[in-house]
Amino acid sequence: MISEQEPRVKFSFSGHESFQCRQLWLKKGFDYIKAGKSFNSGDAVVDLGVGKNMVSSIRYWLKAFNIIDNKEEATEFGEYLFGEKGQDKFIEDDASLWLLHYNLVKNEVASTYSIMFNEFRREKIQFNRDSYVAFIKRKSETEKGLTFNKTTVGDDFDVFRKMYHISNEDSQNIEDSFSGLLTELDLVRSIVTIKEEGGKKRKEELYYIESEERPNLPVEIFIYAIRANGNYGQSVSLNSLENDLNSPGAIFALSRAGLIAKINEAVEEYPYITYMDQAGVKELQFTKEISPLEMLNIYYAK
Repeated sequence: MISEQEPRVKFSFSGHESFQCRQLWLKKGFDYIKAGKSFNSGDAVVDLGVGKNMVSSIRYWLKAFNIIDNKEEATEFGEYLFGEKGQDKFIEDDASLWLLHYNLVKNEVASTYSIMFNEFRREKIQFNRDSYVAFIKRKSETEKGLTFNKTTVGDDFDVFRKMYHISNEDSQNIEDSFSGLLTELDLVRSIVTIKEEGGKKRKEELYYIESEERPNLPVEIFIYAIRANGNYGQSVSLNSLENDLNSPGAIFALSRAGLIAKINEAVEEYPYITYMDQAGVKELQFTKEISPLEMLNIYYAK
């Protein structure tokens, strides 16, 4: 399957050089690798047309999004999107953004994204840099392989924020504000509150990821996420789809109503998908084998 990953062996909160992934970086980096070139080359800065730190950042995001592997060779998923017969080389379809988001979270090369969608957002309804840093500090006290550095984790949160959200904090920097690859998914939102400290008032931006119905999430991408999860078989309970690690409910921030809506859409669209809801059993069932790749082919052929 194109999105099966090696298990995470350690947590990582750095490597991006404080740059969020920009719109054309993945295609540019993929083409660079396919041309047989190396990110370690002295010519990489000239060939890619970016600064030295951005070269490192492009390499990092290619791995984080599962476009290249640890040997810096194109993955099957990378070939599927950006290869010679790539389905969406310039990421013009929002479905491709959902796919990239899914792979970023599930791949776990960049730890913040898995932690944010699978764990943290369920503990903290509203959050900011400080509350995320505090969460990771607590997590480091019990999790093997998690080395905590306050500055590194805080900077990683800032990159996450810019990847998904056009923030009030970015209003003075137009380039940064509009360059986060996944802002169009509208997964991360914010509210501005007024805090009073020492008799002085100041604005504070708080972020939140609310579970919703996600009508702009194509049903084929929803099914892809189920079939790409190696823990799911031909039958999957509604509870698992909502709450499991890397479940569609977790990664796509789908509400229970949203899950039911996607399931009903899948059942109506595809005769080999059924849903049982009787005697306390709520379960999605596949009556034939279908791979994640097949679901993507169906979507992009439309």
